[in-house]
Amino acid sequence: MRCLALLFMNLFLIGDVHGCYYTFQALLRYWQPQEELLIQVGDLVDRGNFAPETVAMAMEVHADYPGQTVFLRGNHEAGMIRHYGSDGPFPEWLNWGGRTTVHQYDQQPSLLQPHLRWLAQRPLIWENDHVVVSHAGLADTDDPYDEENLDGVLWRRGPLRNVGKLQVIGHTPTPNGLPLFDRLSHTLSIDTGAYLGRVLTGVKLTAEGEILQIVAIPVEAADIS
Repeated sequence: MRCLALLFMNLFLIGDVHGCYYTFQALLRYWQPQEELLIQVGDLVDRGNFAPETVAMAMEVHADYPGQTVFLRGNHEAGMIRHYGSDGPFPEWLNWGGRTTVHQYDQQPSLLQPHLRWLAQRPLIWENDHVVVSHAGLADTDDPYDEENLDGVLWRRGPLRNVGKLQVIGHTPTPNGLPLFDRLSHTLSIDTGAYLGRVLTGVKLTAEGEILQIVAIPVEAADIS
């Protein structure tokens, strides 16, 4: 499932949120909807204190600006969808943050099914002629869009391939809370460890992939305490 570009807009890319609702809300204040396409790399849920509120806010933003927002699917959304789907439960997901998310939705059960439906509709990748965005990146593997492929765009950890475009990914927290650029694969990693108490990062790019601004929001204590 792919999402193609609005060619005329700059881009505002946001890393893994992981239920850090108040920090996500603060970062969104830097988004300029009339000038920038908002792309979030997935992993809205798990680990932080406000997964349902975070998904609800993403849904609201997407509904208010349907042509100016892209929310991608991350491996944590994939795990959640599998856990509650016909093949569930998925105990592995519970061990990497899902148990917290289950508890949070148990407090607001009416949100679960509409949120699952919306999350299941999220694309795996967004690209234009110069930039490609996915949760974990494109590597040398036969089917990168297979959601169970551990080297695919939901799960890859390790070197990526140079696809002739700037790759922007989340998934693996950078070691120092700063975006990390790999020259060999031409990849920018923007998961800066929000759930670890570091920062949530947004990167503003031109449509051609030139960095205009990096916005780093320290994580609100309420989101992870």
